[in-house]
Amino acid sequence: MQKSNLLKDFFRIYGNQENSPQLFFSPGRVNLIGEHTDYNGGFVLPCALSFGTYLVIRKTNDDNVKFASANFELKKSVSLKNLKEKVNGEWVNFPLGIIDQFSKKGKQISGLEFYYSGNIPNEAGLSSSASIELVTAFALNDLFGFDYSIIDLIMLSQKCEHEFIGVKCGIMDQFAVGMGKKDHALFLNCKTMKHIPVRFKLDGYRLIIANTNLKRGLSSSKYNERVSECARAVSDISKVMEINDLSDLSIDLFNEVKNEIKDNTVKQRATHVVYENNRVLKAVKALEQNQLETFGKLMIESHNSLRDKYEVTGFELDTLVEEALKIKGVIGSRMTGAGFGGCTVSIVKDEFVEEFQHKVGEEYFKKTKLKPDFYLPEIGDGVREV
Repeated sequence: MQKSNLLKDFFRIYGNQENSPQLFFSPGRVNLIGEHTDYNGGFVLPCALSFGTYLVIRKTNDDNVKFASANFELKKSVSLKNLKEKVNGEWVNFPLGIIDQFSKKGKQISGLEFYYSGNIPNEAGLSSSASIELVTAFALNDLFGFDYSIIDLIMLSQKCEHEFIGVKCGIMDQFAVGMGKKDHALFLNCKTMKHIPVRFKLDGYRLIIANTNLKRGLSSSKYNERVSECARAVSDISKVMEINDLSDLSIDLFNEVKNEIKDNTVKQRATHVVYENNRVLKAVKALEQNQLETFGKLMIESHNSLRDKYEVTGFELDTLVEEALKIKGVIGSRMTGAGFGGCTVSIVKDEFVEEFQHKVGEEYFKKTKLKPDFYLPEIGDGVREV
């Protein structure tokens, strides 16, 4: 996306004033393995993508923050005196929530003009919300000289989700968007925030992200229900063993105490989390040893667990994975993100990429009457000024 075109659109909306705007970029992310472990204090392995959200921003001399986007018709002007007033169901709540977080920390923000332009599909599970949050937080930090670290901005963005948006998300999305590194996955311990970039060599292979195009709103999905179920599992196990999160348990320890969980559905949720954590550790080792096929098998195991034990896939995601695995040259495929719609991620040999898109798309449409979209991203860097 060319800087000149973004500036042209910005000036068309806001006019060419004395103050010069600045341009920032924040990527989307795809999680390679480690799903629904982040809010359980566990391990995840995401990477930042080459597509994301651009923000052109400029200070003004009035008392309003003005929002416009290339992706949505809604334009909004909000008085700095009324920042806590949430706009029902609208995208501007993400930057409003970020401004609210800075305000809670006593940081003064003056009038601003925002123009967002992104190529992350909305509600696809590729962290369009975290991308908007981080690019906003990063830009405000730069414009007003708040001197926050990237980790500070990541934590602030998560609090925006919890307190303003109303989604009790883990830290993975914001972390991957903030700390992504080109050609690397990010091995993250969500409890300690310890993170290690892991070289992700895709020589002869491509990542293909397939979008179900089944729309779902995360805050109205069963996401918070799964968070609650995991908390119930921790409560039951804590009667015989002191733990803070399910990720405190190894597989052996979990098998010793799992029968303390009386509700079978809750036990299944906990089983997924504990075994998924172990899969992430195996996946990191596989990448370090350049064993991409082993990594692919772990992706498949992850999807099966999310389908059978965590129950967050659904017919559309399962169909995409099933059809993907029928294609020669596919070594791994799984749902990615919160589930209940959204996307799958697959690793496909270069020579079968075109066949993958054609055959998977055709069979998926036959079974669901939905047309999928396919993306072939590169693995990129995290949030930054352009």
